[in-house]
Amino acid sequence: MKSQPNNPLHGIKLEQIINDLVAHYGWEYMGYTIKIRCFTDHPSVKSSLKFLRRTPWARTKVEAMYLKMLENKKC
Repeated sequence: MKSQPNNPLHGIKLEQIINDLVAHYGWEYMGYTIKIRCFTDHPSVKSSLKFLRRTPWARTKVEAMYLKMLENKKC
């Protein structure tokens, strides 16, 4: 497997991204920021994973939120 030094998400699983975001922001803020039902109506990691794996636009938004969180933690 090739290394991807320019990809900050390389090697990080989607489940880990969701768990880190929930721990940092919580479901309520995530649902307010990204308007998807798996974050607002009975949120769970399992339902979020199922939705995000099938919906590229939502996954892109979640990954961007995760990168912004990492950037803010460095400051």
